[in-house]
Amino acid sequence: MFFRRRKTFESTPITRDEAALPNRLSPRSPHEAIKPTAAPPPPERPVRERGGLVATISGLLTFAVVVAIGAMIGLTLFQRQIHEPGPLAADKVVVIPTRSGTGEIAEILRREGVIGHTGLFEFAARFGGKPPLKAGEYNFKARASISDAIDTVTAGRQVQHAITFPEGLTSEQIVTRLNENDVLTGEIGEIPAEGSLLPDTYKFERGATRQMIVNLMKQKQREVLNQIWLRRNAEVPVKTPAEMVTLASIVEKETGRADERPRVAGVFVNRLNRRMKLQSDPTIVYGLVGGRGTLGRGILRSEIDRPTPYNTYVIEGLPPGPIANPGRAALEAVANPSRTKDLYFVADGTGGHAFADSLEGHQRNVARWRAVERSRQSPTPDAGGVDKVEPAAEPATPGRASAYAPPGTNAAFIEGQGATRPKAFDASEGTRLDPLRNKTYDLGSPKTVPVLKQP
Repeated sequence: MFFRRRKTFESTPITRDEAALPNRLSPRSPHEAIKPTAAPPPPERPVRERGGLVATISGLLTFAVVVAIGAMIGLTLFQRQIHEPGPLAADKVVVIPTRSGTGEIAEILRREGVIGHTGLFEFAARFGGKPPLKAGEYNFKARASISDAIDTVTAGRQVQHAITFPEGLTSEQIVTRLNENDVLTGEIGEIPAEGSLLPDTYKFERGATRQMIVNLMKQKQREVLNQIWLRRNAEVPVKTPAEMVTLASIVEKETGRADERPRVAGVFVNRLNRRMKLQSDPTIVYGLVGGRGTLGRGILRSEIDRPTPYNTYVIEGLPPGPIANPGRAALEAVANPSRTKDLYFVADGTGGHAFADSLEGHQRNVARWRAVERSRQSPTPDAGGVDKVEPAAEPATPGRASAYAPPGTNAAFIEGQGATRPKAFDASEGTRLDPLRNKTYDLGSPKTVPVLKQP
């Protein structure tokens, strides 16, 4: 047998350079088997250092997020505090003087008990996006929050005051009332023309001037007069709006009852159409005292016949101008009077009047009124215990349009005689007997309207 002699290969050590070449065979042994070797580790990536700008931006973003969260929390707490109920226990009126700054207003409200924190108020007022604070007189509600207080002062809804002028006051009496009101300011240049003002209730804010009220009354009177003049009855014997005001002022002074004004106006219209003297007692008083408007006593017999430009017992037709400032109802009554044949009227003892279309009927009405007046008068013993003798009643004056005496009033003394006659009308406006003197009322609120007791 032939045996092939197997050659043996002696291992040759691998140098360091050869070991670095994993897939290469040793040149000394080309037939040597390839032995597996470990893969080399991946090359290391260079570490990039973070730049300064990126770090700054990242820090700012982080800070902004923190600040935003803090701001949201702070805003929530701030909104909660300014909307919390305040310390004010009851509604209160506070006056903010003119030219007051935000800090001064905050201190005033704190002193008045409206708010408890001036700092919160100032911050909310300055940076809350509200309109500027306004001076004035404001009514703060009980438990009003800081936000409510700011809304009240920025809205400018001030307390509304009211002043009332009853119908039939003269311009001088109206000016007196304006001057006596301590909420109004300023002076009135001159007394307005008689009949140029419209009696009514006027509202105003603290600090308004008296002249502003006068101007408003004039404006309202012109508006009302123009409206009523356009729808007047063409048969009424007044040629101009001024004449209508004059006649309305007489009607206003003759009766205070709204249901009687058209009929009283009808009496004077009938007299004008018949060229009869109006014979209205209030015209006597105005001819004697003018704008003062009242005698403070009854009319004397000598004054009935005393010639003055306004005494309609002496002159014919209308006087030269109004004797007072009539209201809307009196103007309406003259523009559209009742269609009757009445020529006379006298008090009936119930607060109204009895009308007649003849002198005989009028005299009967006067007699009834005098009987009512006598029944109300009781004898008063004098110091000696002797009853006073009731004086004889004055006979009715022929042709008089009115002999009006409000119930309960004392009879007026007739000069030169021991007799008495009823007062022509109640001319107490503006005197110490006037229940409304020196007072103002808001007629829109029943709680503030005075209750006038019958004498």
